Amino acid sequence: MAKGAPAILTIAGSDSSGGAGIQADLKTFAALGCYGASAITALTAQNTIGVQAVHGTPPDFVSQQINSVLGDIDVRGMKTGMLFDSNVIHAVASTLKEHFSSNGIIPLVCDPVSVSTSGHTLLHPDAIDTMMNEMFPLASLITPNKFEAELLLRKRGFPFAINTVQDMITAAQNLSTLGSNAVLLKGGHINISREEISGVVSPDIEVNRDFIFDQNVEILLAHNSANATNEFVVDVLFIKSEGKAILYPRPRLVSSSTHGTGCTLSAALACALGRDIALAEATAQATSYTHLGIETASPIGQGFGPLNHLHLVTKSLIAPRTNRNPFPLTYSLIRNTSAKWTKYVQHEFVTQLGKGTLERSSFLHFIKQDYHYLKYYARAHALLAAKSDNFAPILAATHIVLHIAKESSMHTSYCAQWGITKEELESTPESSTTTAYGAFLLDAGLQGDTMRLVMVLAACLLGYGEVGLWLKSEAQKPNSWVVWEGNPYLKWMEDYSGEDYQNAVKVGLETIESRAVADPPSASRYAEWLAAWERCTDLEKSMSCCCYFRVNVQFSNMASGNGETTATFDCPVAYARTRTRYT
Repeated sequence: MAKGAPAILTIAGSDSSGGAGIQADLKTFAALGCYGASAITALTAQNTIGVQAVHGTPPDFVSQQINSVLGDIDVRGMKTGMLFDSNVIHAVASTLKEHFSSNGIIPLVCDPVSVSTSGHTLLHPDAIDTMMNEMFPLASLITPNKFEAELLLRKRGFPFAINTVQDMITAAQNLSTLGSNAVLLKGGHINISREEISGVVSPDIEVNRDFIFDQNVEILLAHNSANATNEFVVDVLFIKSEGKAILYPRPRLVSSSTHGTGCTLSAALACALGRDIALAEATAQATSYTHLGIETASPIGQGFGPLNHLHLVTKSLIAPRTNRNPFPLTYSLIRNTSAKWTKYVQHEFVTQLGKGTLERSSFLHFIKQDYHYLKYYARAHALLAAKSDNFAPILAATHIVLHIAKESSMHTSYCAQWGITKEELESTPESSTTTAYGAFLLDAGLQGDTMRLVMVLAACLLGYGEVGLWLKSEAQKPNSWVVWEGNPYLKWMEDYSGEDYQNAVKVGLETIESRAVADPPSASRYAEWLAAWERCTDLEKSMSCCCYFRVNVQFSNMASGNGETTATFDCPVAYARTRTRYT
C-alpha cells in the first residue's frame, strides 16, 4: 500500500459472488489507492442471478468489529451498505455516535440499501425508520436510488413519483430534510434527454460536463456514432448547506455488468471524502470511476455481472478508449485548451466566411499564404519520415509528402479561379506569422519525440475538419446565420466538411489515439503534447491575423506636414486555411 494511503472502513454485507457488498468495496478502495477495512453485517449466498439466502450477523458482533478497527486504525472515511435489520442499524449507529463524540466526526457515506439490482429485499421493512432516525443524522451523504428515494419519502409523508430530472431535484431537496448533510440521488433507473438537462439549468442548478461533449467537438461526434445517443443517466447531488443542486449526466450504457453499482459508487465516494476532497469533486470522481467500471467490464456469470473495479489499476493520464468515447486523448486536448480552441474555430474570419461577407482581399491573402504554408507542412512530414524507425510509417509519411506536392498544383488551380497566377503565388512574400508557424512545424520535427510532431500535424488537420463541420452544423439549424447556397466561399466549406477531408480526419484521430494506447504518456510527456497542441492552436489563430484584416489606414502625418499617406497593415486577428484535401 502506498505511503499515506487513507484507511477507509466499509460496514456492509458480504457477497459470495464477489460483485457487490464488502468485496466490491474493498476492490474499489484498493483501486483508488486506499487501505480497506471491513465490518460484516450479514452473509449472503448469492450470485449474478440472484440472492439465495441471507444470514445476519449478531448486532453485538457488528459493534465489536467496528470498535476493533476504529480502536487501532486511523480511519479517514467510512461507508455503510446493507445493514440487514433494525437491531444491526441501531448497533452501528450507537457505536459510531459514541466514537464520533469522543474522537471527532469521520466522513460517512450511507447507502440506504434495501433492494438488490435483481429485486431481492436486503433490508427488513421495519428497519427503514430506524435507518432514517439513527443513521442519516450521522451521514455526510446518503445515496439512494429512485426506488429507495420514493420509499424514504413515502415514510416521511412525501408521496412522490420520480420520473424526470426536475422530479429528482425536488426529491433530493426533500430527502435533505431527513438528517444528512447532502443527498446524491442516483438516476440509473430513469431515462433523461439532453434537452431536459439543459432545461433545468439555473443559478442554483449546475451541470457537471465530464461526460457531455462541449461545443466545437464536431469532429469527435461525427466520427463516433456511439456518442449520438440522447439517453442519459443523471445523478443529482444536493448540498444542504449551500442550497445548490449539481447534475452529473453521462450517456446511458446498455450493459448487464451492473451488479454492485451502488456499492461501488458509495465506496468511491468514501475514498474521495477520506482524502478531504470537496463533495462536488468527490462526486465527479466517484461517478466517473463507476461509469467506466461498467463500460469496461467483461461479462461474468449468467445474470447481472460485476463492474470492472480494476480499470484504474494501470494508471493512465488518458481515459481508456471505449465505444462511447473512442477518442479520449483528442477530447482531453480540446477540453484542456477549450477557450483557445473555441476562439480558433469560431474566429471572425470563419464566421464572416460562413456568412459570405468576408472581404475578398482577406481571402486572397489567406490562400496565398497557405501556398507557402503547404511547403512547411510537406517538409514536416519529411521529418516525420526521418524520425520513423520502420518502413510502414516511413512509407506513410513519404506518401503524404508526395500527395501534398501533387495537390499543390490543385491549390494553384484554385487560386487561378480567384485571379491569382502561379507567378504571383511564388512572388508573394511570406508573412511573419506564416514563417513563425512554419518554423514551429520544423522545430517540432527536429527536436522532441515523434509523437510531439504527430500531435502538431494532427492539430492542423483536425482543426480545419472541426471548422468545416461546425459551419455545416450551423447551416442546418433553423434561420441559420450561415449562408450556404450562393456563398462565394461555398467550395471551401464543402471541401472541409466533405467526405474526403473528413476521411482524413478519421485517419488522423485513429493515428494519435492508437499511438497513445501503444505508448501511454507520462505526466511530463503529456504536458509536452498538450503544449504542442496549444501552441499550434495559437499559431493557427495568429496566422489568421495576417489574413483577416488587411486594412487601409488613413493617417495624417501632422508632425512633418506631409499630408495623408495610405499604408497597408496585416492586423493579427484570425483566419482559417484552405489546405483542402492536401492531407
